[in-house]
Amino acid sequence: MNRPRSLHVEPAREPDREAYDRAVAACGKPHFMQLWGWGEVKRTTGWEPLRFLARDGSAIRGALTVLCRRLPGLGAVFYAPTGPAVDYRHRAVVEALLAAAADEARRRRAVMLRIDPDIPVQHRDAIALLDRLSFRRGTEATAFEGLQPRFVMRLPLAPTPEETLARFEAKTRYNIRYAARHGVTTRAAASEQDLAAFYRLLQLTAARQRFAIRAFSYYEALWRHLIAPGHGRVFLAEYQGRPVAGVMVFRCGDVVWYLYGGTDYAARKVMPSHAAQWAAIRWAIAEGCRIYDFRGVSGNLDPADPHYGLYRFKKGFGAELVEYVGEFERVFAPLRYWAFRGAFAARRRLLRLLRRRRAAPSPADAE
Repeated sequence: MNRPRSLHVEPAREPDREAYDRAVAACGKPHFMQLWGWGEVKRTTGWEPLRFLARDGSAIRGALTVLCRRLPGLGAVFYAPTGPAVDYRHRAVVEALLAAAADEARRRRAVMLRIDPDIPVQHRDAIALLDRLSFRRGTEATAFEGLQPRFVMRLPLAPTPEETLARFEAKTRYNIRYAARHGVTTRAAASEQDLAAFYRLLQLTAARQRFAIRAFSYYEALWRHLIAPGHGRVFLAEYQGRPVAGVMVFRCGDVVWYLYGGTDYAARKVMPSHAAQWAAIRWAIAEGCRIYDFRGVSGNLDPADPHYGLYRFKKGFGAELVEYVGEFERVFAPLRYWAFRGAFAARRRLLRLLRRRRAAPSPADAE
């Protein structure tokens, strides 16, 4: 593939921040995990964000955030969540950005560069391009074992709330109206005090469903670096004067993603989670967005699957199942890479064990 002579890649610095985010939003394959602020959030957890811009003359053609982390005894690993931010039909730009990331990975003696582009699996040309660029398939993650979900539920948005609501299943429409009739109201969080109320709902949900959540400081970082600058919202559903459900969503370009949600189980009968999701969807429509992404499901549509209820909830909103191409890796240090893979496989086995234990009914559930 002949690269245009005027196309080049350069590191993005702090003065480039606004131009960088504009490029991600307008690239044709936007994702909030490629925004500048996401890199700053991950910096608080030990990752170093490295950012690149592809320029053709004075025009920006694409962008890429790569997260770098050093692992004891293994060296650095590079990870570009959903990146690069460019339409994969622009192959020269994809190649240039990934080549720049690979050069930096070699300079830092990294084990590998991992990517998981949000490209539907039927786009075989993108897979062929990655193969030509020396990427190989990474872990064949299923369910929620990958760094990002391979199976997601996406709702195509109509121009108006009424048209979008008409696409929902009858039961979901009923639940939304039921919540409103019984006095459930919704609003956007306006302060970190509201964020704390949302976090308490996450804690309740995590304790009930037996999964781990991050410390409050992580959600404060999300608020500071993404929500406060206008890249996201927290919506709270309130009943009898208190928050009983909430969702945290992020926007980039013409897509909104639902990332976190929590519910007070004691108020479940008034359907507050439906009300909170509907508030977020109405906001996405008002912002002129094209897609509301409910994010991950297991991909197993068997009703006996322990995660089937999550799929049914999202499907009720008219969301459609999409499978992405999955994880790809470019390996620079084979021996260290296989040691890394062994550690990662052990982590995956642990996650499977924990999921089986969570799926088993407790004595309280049996009652």
